[in-house]
Amino acid sequence: KGQFSVHLSSMFLSCLDLLNTNTVIAIQNSPTFLEGSLAGPLQFLFKHQSLTKIFFLVFIQTMFFMQIDLLMTLSLQDYRVNIFLRQQWNDPRLAYAEYPDDSLDLDPSMLDSIWKPDLFFANEKGAHFHEVTTDNKLLRIFKNGNVLYSIRLTLTLSCPMDLKNFPMDVQTCIMQLESFGYTMNDLIFEWQENGPVQVAEGLTLPQFILKDESDLRYCTKHYNTGKHTQTHSPGRLDIGNTLRAKQLPCFISPVGAAGCEEERRPVSYVKAIDIWMAVCLLFVFSALLEYAAVNFVSRQHKELLRFRRQNKTVLGTPKGAVSTSQNPPGGGGGGGGGGKSTEEMRKLFIDRAKKIDTVSRAGFPLAFLFFNIFYWVLYKILRHEDFHRA
Repeated sequence: KGQFSVHLSSMFLSCLDLLNTNTVIAIQNSPTFLEGSLAGPLQFLFKHQSLTKIFFLVFIQTMFFMQIDLLMTLSLQDYRVNIFLRQQWNDPRLAYAEYPDDSLDLDPSMLDSIWKPDLFFANEKGAHFHEVTTDNKLLRIFKNGNVLYSIRLTLTLSCPMDLKNFPMDVQTCIMQLESFGYTMNDLIFEWQENGPVQVAEGLTLPQFILKDESDLRYCTKHYNTGKHTQTHSPGRLDIGNTLRAKQLPCFISPVGAAGCEEERRPVSYVKAIDIWMAVCLLFVFSALLEYAAVNFVSRQHKELLRFRRQNKTVLGTPKGAVSTSQNPPGGGGGGGGGGKSTEEMRKLFIDRAKKIDTVSRAGFPLAFLFFNIFYWVLYKILRHEDFHRA
C-alpha cells in the first residue's frame, strides 16, 4: 500500500507540474506563455486541443423559500436550495494505465492543481460551500481521463414571479448555469442523459406543491466576449393549493383581510386575490346598504305619522280655519297618506321593506354565484391554459 501511494504521488506530481502552468485554451494565442522550458508541452496541447464537453447532474437535497416568512420571501422573489452539483468531463492528460483501479479518489486540495470548468450560476443572489465536518467536495478520475467533480452548495437563486393569478398561480423557478469565460468554441455544457436532475425522496415544501419538471433547456448567451453556453433547470411550484392556517382569514373573510396586509404581495399590478377581496367587500358593503334601506323603509310610516301630528298642531291654532276634529286620523289633510289609516300605512311600508329584503335574498346569492362562475373559469381554466402555452 505504501508503494502504491508513492507511485500514485509521482504520477500525479508529473501531471500537476504540467497543469500548474494554467494551460487554458483562452491563452493559446499569447506567445508569452510559450516561452521557457514548458514551451514544447504547451505547443503540443494547443495543437491537439479539442472542444471540452461538461456533463451535469444536479441532486436537489432540500429546497425552501428562505427561513423567514413565506410571503416576505416571495416579495423578494427568490428561493434557496441545497444541492449536490456533479460535473464530469474528459481530460486526456489525466488518463493512466499503470494501476488496476478503474478510478482514483483524490484529496479536494488538488482541485487547485487541475483544470476545472468556470461554471457559475447566472441567477445567483448568494451562495456558500459546506465545510462540516470537512470540505464537501469530491474529486475522482478514471482510467480514460474522465474527471468527476462533485460539490455541495446552498444557493439563493432569483425567481421572478408573475403573480397576476395569485393564489392560483404556478411559478417556474429556474437554475441557470453558465460558463463565465469560455466561449462555445472552447466549452459546452450538456445535461447527463440519465436522470440529470434528481430530487431527494420525500422532499416536500410546507407552503408549496413541488411539481416535477423535466424540460431541461440549452441556450446560447451573446456577450461582448463571444457566445457562451448556458443550461436551464426549471422547476415548477404550485403556490396556490396550500394555505397556512395563518393565511385563511385573509382569503375567506374580508374583515380578517384588513389585518393581513403583511400577507399581500407588494406588486404594481392587480392580482386575482385583489379582485376576489374587492368583490367580497363590495357584497358586504351592499348588504349593509340593503339592511339600512329595509330599516329606513320599514320606519317610514312613523315619520309620516309624526309629520301628520305636526300638521294637525298647526291647523289647530286659533287662527286656523279648520279644527282638529275635522281632520280624523289617517285623513288627507296634508299628510300624504291618501286617506289610509295608520295601520294601513304601517302595513304598506312594511310590505315595501319585505319586498326589498326578498329581492335581496335572491339577488345577492345569484349575483355572487355568477361572479364565482366567471372568476373561477377565468383564473382556473382560461388563464391557467394561457400560462402553460406560454
